[in-house]
Amino acid sequence: MSNVFTKLKTPVTGAYQQPTGLFINNEFVEGVDKKTFEVINPSTEEVICSVHEATEKDVDIAVAAARKAFKGEWRTITPQRRGQLIFKLADIVEKNAEGLAAVESLDNGKSMLMSRGDVGSVVGCLRYYAGWADKIEGSTVDIAPDMFHYILKEPIGVCGQIIPWNFPLLMLAWKIGPALCTGNTIVMKTAEQTPLSALYLAQFVKEAGFPPGVLNIISGFGKTAGAALSAHMDVDKIAFTGSTVVGRAIMKAAASSNLKKVTLELGGKSPNIVFDDADIEQTISWVNYGIYYNHGQCCCAGTRIYVQEGIYDKFLEAFKKRALENKVGDPFAEGTFQGPQVSQLQYERIMGYIDSGKEEGATLEVGGGRHGDKGYFIQPTIFSNVRSDMKIMQEEIFGPVCAIAKFSTEEDVIELGNDTVYGLAAAVHTNDLNRALRVSSAIKAGTVWVNCYNMLHHQIPFGGFKASGIGRELGKEVLNNYLETKSVAVRMGGALY
Repeated sequence: MSNVFTKLKTPVTGAYQQPTGLFINNEFVEGVDKKTFEVINPSTEEVICSVHEATEKDVDIAVAAARKAFKGEWRTITPQRRGQLIFKLADIVEKNAEGLAAVESLDNGKSMLMSRGDVGSVVGCLRYYAGWADKIEGSTVDIAPDMFHYILKEPIGVCGQIIPWNFPLLMLAWKIGPALCTGNTIVMKTAEQTPLSALYLAQFVKEAGFPPGVLNIISGFGKTAGAALSAHMDVDKIAFTGSTVVGRAIMKAAASSNLKKVTLELGGKSPNIVFDDADIEQTISWVNYGIYYNHGQCCCAGTRIYVQEGIYDKFLEAFKKRALENKVGDPFAEGTFQGPQVSQLQYERIMGYIDSGKEEGATLEVGGGRHGDKGYFIQPTIFSNVRSDMKIMQEEIFGPVCAIAKFSTEEDVIELGNDTVYGLAAAVHTNDLNRALRVSSAIKAGTVWVNCYNMLHHQIPFGGFKASGIGRELGKEVLNNYLETKSVAVRMGGALY
């Protein structure tokens, strides 16, 4: 027991037992090679603990467990029972919500305000897909009087799922909800930066009553465990959320192995468009939330802010003031909005983009430096006088950095908004409903918010156009990603000729 669990404390919940092993077949186990790696607290830069690292050998064991479960008990469980188990897991998560939120803030650095919101969304997401479990239906097709045609919807099989570090718990729920309710089994790899909350939740899987092997959760690195999962010949589908660069590598691995099905939720460089007639006070609140939410580490963050020339100066001054009001600091402190970036590597990457913005001639209006002298904190940062060809306007920064540019006409801003390889999200701020609908239709993005931002919900499909991904998460639409369609034609007697 002592080598797969460790005692930790959080400032909110105090002492708790942190699972550190690989969760396979409903048990926490050491890796085959007994390798471990350190998990760093981004607020203090100190080691929290070490967790067991999955290698290719461990991936093989986890996949074999998932395959056995898929062929065995899980295959025979009724859809109603699947739903009951997911509902039970949601209930246990809700019961342990404060502890899960505290572990998330400890590991990821997001404020408790954000973590509590994430855990609440996890519960809602699991309950939503629990309700879908007994509603996966086929159909019959009347083609000829002597034929009986029917169409089945069947689970794909063993699903490899790779989640990111920016929303460790929420992305876990987005992935396992639809996969489980459709009857699949799972091997999930967490992000190496943030494995703790998923492992903490894993202990509830057995408590909820899931058979061994249905949901396996492993910690490891992308180049080893992630690559092994993506190329595994006995994995039927791979789902990934993360960077476009890694998404391409996963797609290649899937294609060169057994041509497994792939869904990818990737990067973004989302336009946030503000017209002259927008309510400035409300719009600034939403724009601020759209970029600094989750410390800017959000794939759909509205980092390219386009403001119509009639209100540009007024908007800029008011937005600068609002950004400076964001409380940056200890994620466990009351009122903290923005915590640290997730790692030293991410901190340095973001600071590199800030340096690039200065070097290319953009005007630094607010921030641009480190916050405090400990932890990976970065000040909320605003650039103005930004050209479309600048690095900070074209590449995903994934931090609390935004760029503001001026536009004149609706036609101009549509062209500017679409001037990116990405197409994940966008926002339009205006009191003109017809304009809002026109621009929403013209912007090439999977999600468009009008007079709001980051209003995600488990009932609404989420995903991107262009280099922002393939397939959709959430809503009814995601279920198709985890189902195979089978057509059966039965001839009702009689010779062919």
